[in-house]
Amino acid sequence: MQSHPPALPRVFSLLDRLIEPADQALRTFFGASQSSRPYPAADIAETVTQPSDQREVAALMRINHAGEVAAQALYQGQALVAGDQETREALLEAGREEADHLAWCSRRVRELGGRTSVLDPLWYAGSFAIGVLAGISGHRTSLGFVAETERQVVEHLTSHLGQLPQDDLRTRAIIHQMSADEERHGHNAMQAGAAELPAFTRAAMKATAKIMTRTARWL
Repeated sequence: MQSHPPALPRVFSLLDRLIEPADQALRTFFGASQSSRPYPAADIAETVTQPSDQREVAALMRINHAGEVAAQALYQGQALVAGDQETREALLEAGREEADHLAWCSRRVRELGGRTSVLDPLWYAGSFAIGVLAGISGHRTSLGFVAETERQVVEHLTSHLGQLPQDDLRTRAIIHQMSADEERHGHNAMQAGAAELPAFTRAAMKATAKIMTRTARWL
């Protein structure tokens, strides 16, 4: 019986690697907002009926949607230059869960009669560049960037819970699920060997996020 040599692992070219972020960018901006998991608010009655409350909650969810656009780009940028396949797959898997968040935020904004940020392409481009820079800084630094990003996102989502109408259980269900996912992403990054980022880098990340959230609230 003739034996065959074991198959060699496929080596992905730069063009191969660029297909994934290009496809995800198109899905983010032009694809239908569909999630792989059930909508957390599906079975919860709507209580946000006052126009002023609708505008406020829609603005908060527009901010969250912009954050999820940035998260998509961040993970894609890091995955593009990841040094090993295991890290790349972990980043892409986290990105797929962020795509669920993107769909949920988009749906909630539409339910409230709002719109998503007109600056989404800017958030995507900037975050993709940051992801590439984080990725080429090394495996542990890249994971450290994930861990710190997710820590700040959880803080941000928690602050939004305090700004919602008390009886808005639909939005709360979405934010609680998003927060749980983000916390798990950060924990996984730490378990995989994430390095703690310098204080200056953490402060710069927080300042950048503040600019985005304040702008996305209105634009």
